[in-house]
Amino acid sequence: MAPIAPFLPPNSLQLRPKSRSGTIGPKRRRTERNEVKRPIDGNPKRLFRLLSLILISSGLASGVHAETEKRPPNILFAIADDWGAHAGAYGTPWVKTPGFDRIAKEGLLFTHAYTPVAKCAPSRAIVLTGRHAWQLEEAGNHMAVFPTKFKSWPEVLMEKGWHMGITGKGWGPGIANDASGKPRQITGVSYSKHKKPALTGEMSNNDYASNFVDFLEAAPDDAPWCFWYGSTEPHRGYEFQSGVNKGGKKLSDIDRVPAQWPDTETVRHDMLDYALEVEHTDNHLVLMIAELEKRGELDNTVIIVTSDHGMPFPRVKGYAYHDCNHIPLAIRWPGGIGTSGRVIDDFVDFTEIAPTMLALAGIPQAESGMAAITGKSWTPLLESDQSGRIEAWRDHVLVGKERTDIGRPYDWGYPIRGIIRDDFLYLRNYEPDRWPAGNPETGYLDTDGGATKTYILEEGRQDRSNRHWQLNFGMRPAVELYQLSTDPDCVANLAEEKDHAEQARRMEAEMTARLEEQGDPRMFGQGYLFDEYPIHTDATRNFYERFMNGQLDKSKAGWVNETDFEPEPLPQTSLRKP
Repeated sequence: MAPIAPFLPPNSLQLRPKSRSGTIGPKRRRTERNEVKRPIDGNPKRLFRLLSLILISSGLASGVHAETEKRPPNILFAIADDWGAHAGAYGTPWVKTPGFDRIAKEGLLFTHAYTPVAKCAPSRAIVLTGRHAWQLEEAGNHMAVFPTKFKSWPEVLMEKGWHMGITGKGWGPGIANDASGKPRQITGVSYSKHKKPALTGEMSNNDYASNFVDFLEAAPDDAPWCFWYGSTEPHRGYEFQSGVNKGGKKLSDIDRVPAQWPDTETVRHDMLDYALEVEHTDNHLVLMIAELEKRGELDNTVIIVTSDHGMPFPRVKGYAYHDCNHIPLAIRWPGGIGTSGRVIDDFVDFTEIAPTMLALAGIPQAESGMAAITGKSWTPLLESDQSGRIEAWRDHVLVGKERTDIGRPYDWGYPIRGIIRDDFLYLRNYEPDRWPAGNPETGYLDTDGGATKTYILEEGRQDRSNRHWQLNFGMRPAVELYQLSTDPDCVANLAEEKDHAEQARRMEAEMTARLEEQGDPRMFGQGYLFDEYPIHTDATRNFYERFMNGQLDKSKAGWVNETDFEPEPLPQTSLRKP
């Protein structure tokens, strides 16, 4: 990524010059001043009257201009829970997303957007702060305590007078309190009054769109607003076969089952159940767009639509392969996007949302009170008229993880760092003797419970050499390398092939150098810090030890099926290579 530099408002962005207040407003047409054609004579009284008229006129005009120019656009930030890059705009035939597709068609569609960590809390902490997980201390873990030293951009907007609200999921799971111990409004003021029965009993009854209307009704006329739409779909659980029975889908709609899973009816049903929940999220987005259109506010609103990480399936959520971190991203803003309908191939990640939000709001980073931001604003991509690759330096992203769930001894995580550059993904597993999906005897808790997980676990119980079980739940080597154009599912590890040794060496060197620049403790022999940060709640802290000695039962494990627990620990030998 590019080196960190002090914030400068993007002069090349055709919005308007920065005013003394530092705000950025919509593009506006320059007005011509009326020329005074009458010659000025030497009469002092006439000269005085003329000068007075000029001063009054210019004062009134400047006041009007200042009132118009200091108002930045409104922002609708929509972030789903566990939605991979599956949408009509991406060519997915088994998911219908007219809302997302409209944002992409009338704005920008990003093909290489990533979260650096494929788990809810650390991914969202990155969104809020503009810093990588390894730069966030406890907040780099899942189920953590959010340090008070890291301010979020919604908190900054509220301090600057913005009307900031949220419905649904913001940051979590974890605890985010201020210095006095009171809960922080880290993603804004909650709007959650309206409830509505969903299509299945597993979906949230939050009437997201109606709560958005409440938020708009409460918005003052003299302040910009920002709304965080945090759908809790398509997070598990799912109503099995709801995609077919309630969504009218067919198993044959799925064009391809990823190579790490068996192509069975159970797996296809599970994928379609996921698709139905994605569509629920998109349906509420459609309603929100319609509400903005009805109020005449659509074109003065920046709409950003994305997800925190990939789908909640084995070897996706909680891992670091390509589809784990690859997320949907589309942005619409007629007032600030150079040319709409463009497809952007630059590599972008979640560290760049915070600086983009500050730039849209006209707030210099130095005046935000936030910790130093690692990411760079997307404003050059918004203002451009180009498609494809726009900024040459955006040719890679960093990914990784630390503790992303409970279930290992001593609350240990499974530390990974990786880099995606062009056509390759390189991963370094720093503790390959730990179980990557969590310990078998505690239910492989780094993978959410569901039909696909349970099916593959049953395959593994019949034969521990089963390829699907090995790929999804077996031990992993210390180094992994995948060529994404020929192996998008990352199932053919090239790291030990001589023809790719130099590629792996180069990527390891670049990844390490960039992590050292960012101060990653793991690069300096302090990776143990992430294992020592406590889980935020007594209910699940030291889960492994308490479960094994009978203090906790399976009901405390969270998203897991009862049959997912192995009756006893499995041997860790000879399970390393699928």
